Amino acid sequence: MRLRPNAAAMLLLAGATASAPPAPAAEPAMPPLVVTIAAPRDITQWTAAGSGSRIEAADIARTRPTHASELFARVPGVWISRGDGQESLIAIRSPVLTGAGACGAFQILEDGIPIRPAGFCNVNQLFEVDFAQAAAVEVARGPASSQYGANALHGAINVVSPKPGLQPWTLGLEAGADDTVTGHLSTGSAHWRLDARGSDTHGFRDATPTGEQKLGIGHATTVGRWQVQSRLAASNLNQETAGYILGKDAYRDAGLRRDNLNPEAYRDAASARIHSAWRTAVDTDTALSITPYARWSRMQFLQHYLPGQPTEENGQRSAGLLLDLHHRLAGGGDWRGGLAFEYAQGFVTETQARPLTTGSAFLQATRPAGVHYDFEVSSRLAALWQSLDLPLDAAGDWRLLPSVRVEYLDYDYDNHALTGNTRDDGTPCGFGGCLHNRPADRQDRFTNVAGRLGLRYGDLARGQWHAAWSSGFRPPQATELYRLQRGQDTADLDSERLQGVEVGYRRAWADLQIGVTAFGMKKTHFIFTDAQGFNVSDGRTRHFGLETEATWRPASRHTLSLAASLARHRYAFDRAVGGGETIEHGNEIDTAPPFMATARWLYRPRRDLTLELEGIRMGPYYLNAANTARYDGHTLLNLRADWAASSRTLLFARITNLTGRDYAERADFAFGNHRYFPGQPRRLFIGIEWTP
Repeated sequence: MRLRPNAAAMLLLAGATASAPPAPAAEPAMPPLVVTIAAPRDITQWTAAGSGSRIEAADIARTRPTHASELFARVPGVWISRGDGQESLIAIRSPVLTGAGACGAFQILEDGIPIRPAGFCNVNQLFEVDFAQAAAVEVARGPASSQYGANALHGAINVVSPKPGLQPWTLGLEAGADDTVTGHLSTGSAHWRLDARGSDTHGFRDATPTGEQKLGIGHATTVGRWQVQSRLAASNLNQETAGYILGKDAYRDAGLRRDNLNPEAYRDAASARIHSAWRTAVDTDTALSITPYARWSRMQFLQHYLPGQPTEENGQRSAGLLLDLHHRLAGGGDWRGGLAFEYAQGFVTETQARPLTTGSAFLQATRPAGVHYDFEVSSRLAALWQSLDLPLDAAGDWRLLPSVRVEYLDYDYDNHALTGNTRDDGTPCGFGGCLHNRPADRQDRFTNVAGRLGLRYGDLARGQWHAAWSSGFRPPQATELYRLQRGQDTADLDSERLQGVEVGYRRAWADLQIGVTAFGMKKTHFIFTDAQGFNVSDGRTRHFGLETEATWRPASRHTLSLAASLARHRYAFDRAVGGGETIEHGNEIDTAPPFMATARWLYRPRRDLTLELEGIRMGPYYLNAANTARYDGHTLLNLRADWAASSRTLLFARITNLTGRDYAERADFAFGNHRYFPGQPRRLFIGIEWTP
């Protein structure tokens, strides 16, 4: 069965938003309010004493990303590792993290609101947001839970949506390799904004077609003394999925690169989110923001990588409320504080359609057909946070920036299948019982505190230094607590915690901007699966690195940019883990490239013509915990061109992997095999944007 989005529900939700009556014409116009809390979780608040990057709309439009990896290569210390289709794994000042709850290490937000409830992340959740048509994309690097809450353990990504404003109709169409076609449209008025995007491709690997659609509707109005910004966002994905190719350096073989060993695999996913931000000036020094929101998501996919290939279905419905207050203090300081409340209901089912007939007798006996898991989890979250920005001298050169957040999360787990590790009819499996263990109904509670203490000196024109200590946390995800294997009836897990320190310097001249940051972090209660198949939280890791961002305009027509990072990510414990591997203290964590860099040359030979050459370097990295298998890295070149043929017509083209390099998007070593997601060969895309 394929999951299809509830189109009627989406259209009804969109219609309810779009049909809101306008203010009566006779109503007198209110004077404009200067509301200083316009973006309560804006990246600028984090970068006041921390590390962050902002990709502007012009750079997003020039990149025209078909996958998140193409866009986030512009940010130092970040790797969005591309899987097949729209699948991805995230690294922000970290290795590429895998596992059921690994996605909980990164907070993904849309307009400052998490796109999923705490405890219900998905490793591929970036495909739910429309970063390709965003007004900006912001990245906070390092533990950021004091500002962004649960899951901002290694950092946060915030997609800033386009706001209503006078915007003529813009229609775009792009076509390229593998029968890829992408279309988009945008329009706006003083009160409305519409953005829609759809793409379809046959895929460069065998039997891997993908279709994707995204919709965004924004509305702005004034109600009394309140400024109101509302937005509906929805997404739909239907893809046929290819897995790894096997064999050392298999990605170098032209035939193997296109092979799809799992043509039966698929992933169908849909999501919808709506929020309404109400902001007002309480007095000349105080602003208030109240933002209710609601979210829905559903996914179905074949777990082609597991024996028996069970089908998983998961979904969540959630709603919440954010209250934010901003007060200007006497003497040039700022105080910000707020509350967050959230309620969510999520579910997971795993069902194997038929008995396993391949593999060992043990596998066939312990992975039976039928229901493996079927449970629901309700969660409640409450958080209190505050931050200060205090001048320490009369000139305001020295500023102290402390912040703290206290967050409570509880789960109410309800098992709908038989408790224990029997078959779904209650009969036992051989070899000591079935693999899948379903714990009895239970409740779990987690209370976490995160803080930051930052110090800043100077300004960008003269040079600005910052130093900060910060902490982050992520509670165990629902799947880590309740999707267990035999022998483990209860997963007694603690929240992962990360503490980090960093020192950075920034300066901006007329034609040169540069930033350099050094950081060190230590993680405790790292959650992983041990050699017995148990989910445990007693791991420790260490992370150290150097990041730089620079932009230089040597001449009016030339702009050079660099984003680079040099880092080490190491285990700080010894343990036998799943897959027959052993972690040793001091070993480098697998899939953690020590060096990553992107350099770009933007050239404008004429006012109507723009060229951009991009070079991406991925350094070598280890593929297993023992550090015995390695990927040698790669260097890619991409070329983009935009030509404004007239005031209404823009023609564009781009060539990815310009030199036709054989490379792997992600390399891995497991069960005695090198395995890879192969990189795409040279690809040409051409398109047009037209304003009627």
